[in-house]
Amino acid sequence: MGRFVATCIGLLATGAVLAADKAADPGADPGADWAANLSIEARIERAMFGDHRAESNRARDRYRHPAGTLAFMGLQDGMTVLEIWPGGGWYTEILAPVMRHKGQYIVASYDVDVPDQPEYRYELHMQLLDKFSRNPEVYDQVAVVPYSPPASASLGAADSIDMVLTFRNAHGWISDGIAESVFAEFARVLKPGGVLGVVQHRAAEGADPAQSAATGYVPEAAVIELARKAGLYLEARSEVNANPADTRDHAEGVWALPPSLAVCENLTAEDEKAACIAKYQAIAGPLENRIIGQITADSALHFLGGLRRQGRSAQTYNHYLKSAKQFTRWLVRDRRTPTDPLAWYSR
Repeated sequence: MGRFVATCIGLLATGAVLAADKAADPGADPGADWAANLSIEARIERAMFGDHRAESNRARDRYRHPAGTLAFMGLQDGMTVLEIWPGGGWYTEILAPVMRHKGQYIVASYDVDVPDQPEYRYELHMQLLDKFSRNPEVYDQVAVVPYSPPASASLGAADSIDMVLTFRNAHGWISDGIAESVFAEFARVLKPGGVLGVVQHRAAEGADPAQSAATGYVPEAAVIELARKAGLYLEARSEVNANPADTRDHAEGVWALPPSLAVCENLTAEDEKAACIAKYQAIAGPLENRIIGQITADSALHFLGGLRRQGRSAQTYNHYLKSAKQFTRWLVRDRRTPTDPLAWYSR
């Protein structure tokens, strides 16, 4: 029987802890032959700050918490990892170099041979292939599986995948009425003991998933039930991406929030548009003023990596790191937080 782990998605972290055995140079080339000497945690860090990443994607790290999320999912060396519908490749930029030398990374992208799909699917698939071709030293080992259910619904051989990952896709499958068959396919390709990791915007419990899915949100219980029907059991939940500031009642659904800000795009008056943007960015705003319980490994990596990108010296970098580690150790000693989010991070 396969396992199922879930993390709600949002804009505010609540304290994931990451363990790595050595720090990596955030500016280094992720395509270089460094994998043999680094743990998977350190390779995730290296990939997060690689020059191959789009700046717009890197800016989302503080909201999506990739290090904490992948640590919670249980990503390990030697795994065959399948990501469902990677879109433009946000997680691909991290997973491809991390798994390049020590495992297999597969993306199930839209099947462009299936007609009459939304136009954006064809565009995203071609953008993804273009990303791969422009940076083969990072993406040359990525395998691509065409997947547009129900017309193109196979993800490969049974019992062939260690980990299936899907990020913010469940609402679409529920809206299209194919969620049960999609989850059944996940279970079919997973090896015994394999892991399905789901990240999804979480609707209020008790909400009708058929209605909430149209807004991009799904009740947690509905996703758990889909996995159960497919023969998977819930192993763990995580609040690493939870955002208590999100009221989930936006006119344009989750797409009202940054970076889409869809509800603001049609406003013509500049003052109204500015006020609208400020309103929805305020939901993400607490990240810029973290409270103690919200300090995470990802937020520290984002800040420290920014120092390197600004051209700060290694001495300055280490000065900030030393101060931060002293602070987080004090938080533990004073019982203000149960764990030290920077305990793993060496100078």
